[in-house]
Amino acid sequence: MLGHPPPPRRTVVLAGNTLGSRLLRRKPVSSLIAESEGHGLPAGAPEEGGRSGIHLRRTVGLWQLSSIGIGATIGTGIFFVLGTAVPDAGPAVILSFVIAAVTAGLTALCYAEMASAIPVSGSSYSYAYATLGEGVAFGVGICLLMEYGVSASAIAVSWAEYLNKFLDLAFGFRIPEQLSGAPGGGHWFNLPALLLVAMVCFLLVRGVSESVKVNAAMVATKIVILLLFVGVALTGFHSGNLTPFMPLGIGGVQVAASSIFFSFIGLDAVSTAGEEVKNPRRTMPMAIIISLVVVTLLYILVALAGIGAQSWTQFKGQEAGLAQILQDITGQSWPAMIFAVGAVISIFSVTLVVIYGQTRILYAMGRDGMLPKRFAEVSPRTGTPVWNTIVVGLGVGALAAFVPLTVLADITSLGTLVAFSVVAVGVIILRRTQPNLPRGFKVPGYPVVPLISIGFCVYLITGLHADTFRAGAIALAVAVVVYFGYSIKHSKLEQGERQAATADQRAGH
Repeated sequence: MLGHPPPPRRTVVLAGNTLGSRLLRRKPVSSLIAESEGHGLPAGAPEEGGRSGIHLRRTVGLWQLSSIGIGATIGTGIFFVLGTAVPDAGPAVILSFVIAAVTAGLTALCYAEMASAIPVSGSSYSYAYATLGEGVAFGVGICLLMEYGVSASAIAVSWAEYLNKFLDLAFGFRIPEQLSGAPGGGHWFNLPALLLVAMVCFLLVRGVSESVKVNAAMVATKIVILLLFVGVALTGFHSGNLTPFMPLGIGGVQVAASSIFFSFIGLDAVSTAGEEVKNPRRTMPMAIIISLVVVTLLYILVALAGIGAQSWTQFKGQEAGLAQILQDITGQSWPAMIFAVGAVISIFSVTLVVIYGQTRILYAMGRDGMLPKRFAEVSPRTGTPVWNTIVVGLGVGALAAFVPLTVLADITSLGTLVAFSVVAVGVIILRRTQPNLPRGFKVPGYPVVPLISIGFCVYLITGLHADTFRAGAIALAVAVVVYFGYSIKHSKLEQGERQAATADQRAGH
């Protein structure tokens, strides 16, 4: 009407529509949290638009969430990583675990603050979207998908080794070599790894509540089994196995620490459950710190006991190495058989949690429009992203069946370190841009702790093998193609800008 000022422009994102502004536009924390409101409704409860059960549900408590972190972290590496890391560092692999644990500890404090401030699904992808902008967030999302997918594949490969060990000790039977390894050296593909991924996806599709209960039981089994290994291995401890302590120099320690860092992936897995946790601002920081303490103690104990019980030169190429150490010490098969059974159970739980984490990152990216919306579709009956889970299962299964273990481990470490660095940077940015944002936990020693965390992550990244960086470059190229070919046009922030521009044009006439 005449005499009335035009309606105010609706600002949804950073102003401007240049390429730079689109790459740097951030998703407001308030929007991230608002999208998770209403989660946790019981099945059948009415929701907006008359639909029911279309969101993730808050069913996970402190012990169950801690079990996710412990379960994803312990079994991710310790059951097989000694066979790849000890040849790089010798007995000094113990120091490599300490370096990795310190890096993870510093970053865990940053994760605890971010998880309490932004309690949503998506982990460091969502944190980056709120602090560093859309372009960086998408790149982090791709790194996370690589990290989780490749990690799950590496674990599945290890599961096949321990399954064969158990079958051999219990029944004198082994799965044919052609069907128990990646192509090459007489192998065709890894059938047990495929079966593991299929079983995990079946359980995840049934519901997160059932999945985390199964995982919690498996985590308890896993801790008992590892303590059994430590107790038996210490009876065969020889101090001479620790000398020379650093036969491959400090460079070997760095390489081993970089390689094994992926085994701390569980700290990130905790934060992927942000929208399915009860009282997330309190529960998530506590679960992250509990996971770190338990995992670090077990890692160092197992590494020390294993190195003390067996010469470091025997670890290279050793299949189901921890079970073999028990068999060599006792001269009997039953301790190794018990350990192999425990490893089969516990590695199942790790694969479960890691694939779960990947589906939740895809869910968050699909909801943001960064990937097709179908990734964010949730079954009204089970409250789980069924189609999303099936796609993840197919991808992880293919990697596990056809890619060697050593390649998988290093690629996962790169993705983990990038994600951890982004979280530490995000803490600093969010403290400056939104100092009054409610936080259930704050990083002590800020800003020194986040800066040291970034420094440690960069140090470990420089120790990765050249092949890892080539794989990372391929992943980055894929991210660029997908982002500019699809995501930049379909993101919700982009749609909001277009709607605002249309409204401005109409108001101007």
